[in-house]
Amino acid sequence: MVDILYGRNPVLEALRAERPARKLVIAEGLRHDPRVREILERADAAGIAVETTGRRRLDDIAHTEHHQGVAGYFHSRPPLLLEALLERMRTPGLLLVLDSVQDPQNLGALARTAEAVAADGLVLGRHRSAGVTPAAAKASAGATEHLPVAVVANLAAALETIGAAGLWRVGLAAEGTVRYDDFDYTAPVALVVGAEGQGLRPLTRRHCDVLVSLPMAGRVASLNAAVAGGLLLYETARQRGFAAR
Repeated sequence: MVDILYGRNPVLEALRAERPARKLVIAEGLRHDPRVREILERADAAGIAVETTGRRRLDDIAHTEHHQGVAGYFHSRPPLLLEALLERMRTPGLLLVLDSVQDPQNLGALARTAEAVAADGLVLGRHRSAGVTPAAAKASAGATEHLPVAVVANLAAALETIGAAGLWRVGLAAEGTVRYDDFDYTAPVALVVGAEGQGLRPLTRRHCDVLVSLPMAGRVASLNAAVAGGLLLYETARQRGFAAR
């Protein structure tokens, strides 16, 4: 299986992560760009073929005009099993669990923030959820190349496994009775963020140990899923002192 990644950061981060690739395609006239130069240097070192072409052909390859003149045919990476992700966690553990987040832009933005705060991984449902698609990889600015991802068939069962591993399951919900910055995130935690508009599903709520909420002083009743999840991730990092992990 092959993933067609596009965008300068996603392709560069895939190369930095030493993800195998069959070929890169670069638009003409970009060799002066520092990121493109590094892409070409890394491709040469790894023995990856590079083709130079016009932007119109790149539009066809990436199925979008937002490729920034760079695309690559990379070998697909199988998702981790949840148990393998739990074994790889550092101390204290930090997971981000997404419940039916279907917008790849939101998934990518959440993955980017999770990687920025050195989260141990991302857990996604196999159904009713966006996957780590090229669009999500582009929105993550390449963070998905460095953030371990587990895909599970049953999110409720996965939350049971996560709880049994000793993590507090902290759900973000408008009806949460604990203000988000009143909870202690210094213990191992799995932050559970719901879908755009719908929020956490009832079964997911029941598998959380606590529901936290964001204070809202304005007239809009909710925040974008990526913004809300980002606030929770950074509150966790703040309480932990932003220590390098």
